[in-house]
Amino acid sequence: MRTAEPQKKMRVSFDLDEVLFVSPANHKTEPLPPWPLRLIFRENLRLGTPDLINELQRLGYDVWVYTSSFRTERYIRTLFRLYGVRFDGIVNAERHLREVQRNRKTLLPQKMPNWYKISLHVDDEEVICSSARQYGYEAYRLDAQDDDWKDKIIARAAQIKRARGFE
Repeated sequence: MRTAEPQKKMRVSFDLDEVLFVSPANHKTEPLPPWPLRLIFRENLRLGTPDLINELQRLGYDVWVYTSSFRTERYIRTLFRLYGVRFDGIVNAERHLREVQRNRKTLLPQKMPNWYKISLHVDDEEVICSSARQYGYEAYRLDAQDDDWKDKIIARAAQIKRARGFE
């Protein structure tokens, strides 16, 4: 009998709204894409987002988006490519409803990172973060402007990686 291979890379996921997409009134942001692309891609990226995602991948993590928005995977991939970022996976609301909620009568939480073998999920919502342990993943709550956010997330990911025995 064959046993399943252990997961080789730890997965880290990020919510979009109020985590990676932020208001420039409250957060430092990356420059907008060049004109005319900024007419299509209007979201402001939290300053340091491309550097953080690329650094996590360089360190050997799979990096995903897990959002409850209905933005299409194509839109998300294209927007982030403008900043030199390629995600390893994307879960939007449509995919979550199709693959996780399916036809269950009991309403599941709007995000279930453990379903996708995500070990650390970064979100701004307290309810998502507070239910993390119950559903088998770790959460990092990020909402306010924090100049050290990248270092804190890298440190938290490394701590979980060691504790869970990833390569």
